[in-house]
Amino acid sequence: MLEHTGQVRLLQAPPLSALQQALLDGFQQHFPLSPTPYADIAAQLGVSEAAVLAALAELHKNQVISRIGPVFKPHRIGTSTLAAMSVPPSRLVEVAAQISRLAAVNHNYEREHTFNLWFVLTATDEAHLQQTLSDIERVTGLPVMALPMLQEFHIDLGFKLNHCC
Repeated sequence: MLEHTGQVRLLQAPPLSALQQALLDGFQQHFPLSPTPYADIAAQLGVSEAAVLAALAELHKNQVISRIGPVFKPHRIGTSTLAAMSVPPSRLVEVAAQISRLAAVNHNYEREHTFNLWFVLTATDEAHLQQTLSDIERVTGLPVMALPMLQEFHIDLGFKLNHCC
């Protein structure tokens, strides 16, 4: 997924089904914390657990979602940084896809600026963080600017999609 200043732009993804739409809009936050979260979601939506898992697998296959997992407050577990890159427009989709494939990246987004691709990178420790930044530079051939947090702000990372599909 490549986010664009407050609105989400889906990259070559087919239209979302009603179930996929409900999953994306309803469970970016307030994901059930239980031994059977997908069964709980299925019960809330009135579908089978298998249907929920199939819909999520299709979203992942189509690169609409990259992962399902928690987002922790910065530096509570491991370390993190905001990072920015200046990517030639002709390579933006390619580089964003490379960034999105990294387990250490929970989202990336485009900005209308010289530094047009931004992402949050998390790692177990500072050495791993620096190695991942170096790996990104090596693979993309582009420099990465790391912007460590100086002051903490809470940003709601939920994006409603019901208006776009």
